[in-house]
Parts: sequence; structure tokens; C-alpha cells
Amino acid sequence: MPVKSRPFGRRERNKQAKLERITAAASELFAERGVDDVTTQQIADAADIGTGTLFLYAKTKGELLLLVQNAHYSAALERGRAAAADAPTAVDGVMALVEQIAECNRVQVDNGRTYLREMVFGDPSEPHHAEALAIVARTEEAVAGVLTRRAQVPAAEAATLAQVVSAIMFVELGATLNAGSSIPELLASIRTQVAAILPR
Repeated sequence: MPVKSRPFGRRERNKQAKLERITAAASELFAERGVDDVTTQQIADAADIGTGTLFLYAKTKGELLLLVQNAHYSAALERGRAAAADAPTAVDGVMALVEQIAECNRVQVDNGRTYLREMVFGDPSEPHHAEALAIVARTEEAVAGVLTRRAQVPAAEAATLAQVVSAIMFVELGATLNAGSSIPELLASIRTQVAAILPR
């Protein structure tokens, strides 16, 4: 006998509604002011909840940023995968992925840089941080896939090279020195480095 999926109960619907309000409030405030100029109290007020309730969903402002940005980065990765599928070379394919992530990261430069810092130095046991790390892993898998398909790089070597590409991207997008760099400037620098590490 098939098991019917049960609809969410009132409590689960209320939790989901609060999460959606928190995400919308944090997303709007972070976009308007930048993560450094927004307080958790302002987010709680905008979401019409208490700060105690807010901390049930995200324990820190960094986790709130991860909550907001993870969805954007996942969407950017999917756009990058689609663009990479039509790329003529391995470097072009990798850069098709990187370009979408770089554009996502630079929508609000300080938020993008803070997001990367939270990914690297945040608490991996927190759920939104774990989700961010999963996005990094999926990105590296996508890069490795491009390398195996377009350059016939063996899987183990492709996985290692994908980690190097990820590190290049993190440094270029996160570096204070590059805070004022344009997206084309960042992509040109990343492309030069990626081309240098890929097999010829």
C-alpha cells in the first residue's frame, strides 16, 4: 500500500513562513546596506520576529548571510554548468563556470567577500555553512567534469586541479587588494592562472 505524503502541519508551516520572512528581510537589508552595516535586530524587526526567534534559524549574522547567498550561488552554478556545456575548450568551460560565480559574488562586493570568508572560516557544523561548503564541492565537481570531458584529464588529477581552480577563485574574489577590481579584470586574472595550471 503506497504511503501518502502528509502535508505540513501548522507548526511546520509557521516555521517555513518565518524562515521565508527572515530570508527576505536579510536579503533586502544586506543588498541595501551591506552586511557590515546591518544588525541582527534590524533583520528581526524587518521580519517581524524577536531576536531570540531569529537565532533559532541562524546563530550569527554570518550564518544569515550564508542563508541568503547560498540560493544565489546555487543558481549561479547551474547557469555556469549550462554555459560550460557549450564551451569549445577546457579553459573556456572552466571560465564559463567561474564567470557566473564571479558575477554573483560581485553583486554587492562587501557581501561577496564576507560570504567567502564565512565559507572558509565559519563553523562547518552550522547548517547554512555546511550548505555553502556543499556548493563549493558541487562547483569543484563541475570544474573536474569539464576537465575530464574537454581535456581528457584523468578523474583524480581533474579533482585536484578543480581544487586549485577553486582556491584561485577564492583568493581573487576575496582579496582586499581586488575589492575595487571590475568583473572583467578579475576574470582576466583568473583565466591567466587557470590556463597556467591546465595540461597543454
